[in-house]
Amino acid sequence: MPRYKLTIEYDGRPFVGWQRQSNGLSVQEALENALAALNEGARAPTQAAGRTDAGVHARGQVAHVDLDRIWRPDRLREALNAHLRLFPVAVTLVETATEAFEARFSATKRHYLYRILNRRAPPTHERGFVWHVARELDVAAMHEAAQILVGRHDFTTFRAAECQANSPVRTLERLEATREGDLILVRASAQSFLHRQVRSMVGSLEHVGSGRWRAHDLRAALDARDRARCGATAPACGLFLTRVDY
Repeated sequence: MPRYKLTIEYDGRPFVGWQRQSNGLSVQEALENALAALNEGARAPTQAAGRTDAGVHARGQVAHVDLDRIWRPDRLREALNAHLRLFPVAVTLVETATEAFEARFSATKRHYLYRILNRRAPPTHERGFVWHVARELDVAAMHEAAQILVGRHDFTTFRAAECQANSPVRTLERLEATREGDLILVRASAQSFLHRQVRSMVGSLEHVGSGRWRAHDLRAALDARDRARCGATAPACGLFLTRVDY
């Protein structure tokens, strides 16, 4: 069976997340329904690089799928997008892949972007795609503190209680905070992340930016290896999976 690598973008707001669930429509279900329509009704299971939560967006999610027939990649992309037209999901690129390629396990790095709108006025056009924080944030303090988290650590403090990973140890390769006008952009890169790790780290960095925490408080939270020491988890709406490297 031919295997295809799909690059996908989506607005996460209408979905219960990437993964199929019984409590509502997922991105995976919408995509697999479109694939089944092109696969003579036979289910075509997909595997994604990351299982984004409800409300989290993607600009560069990657999935692979095996189909019963050979497709020209551009025609498969167009056919899928025709079947996905009722949903805020688009397949931006289709590539042929070898049998050894797996969207999840072949990935060498995942890149996330978190967007904070830092101004008094609430968002209008950006509503649903940013975390609105009205109080002024010190982005330089956020970036400096973020470097404490870069490297190989036990991230238990920044791990959701329901996380199913075998180990809380991860190597965070990049965590940067920059300002572009009213937007604060937090970029994170690693081979893999724990469940809600990025949102948990951003929530704690917001505490630093607002002055409620100092850098040493973030260090103490990391060293505690205690979920109760984490700052508030940032909302899903500001998070984007931007790229996956192979």
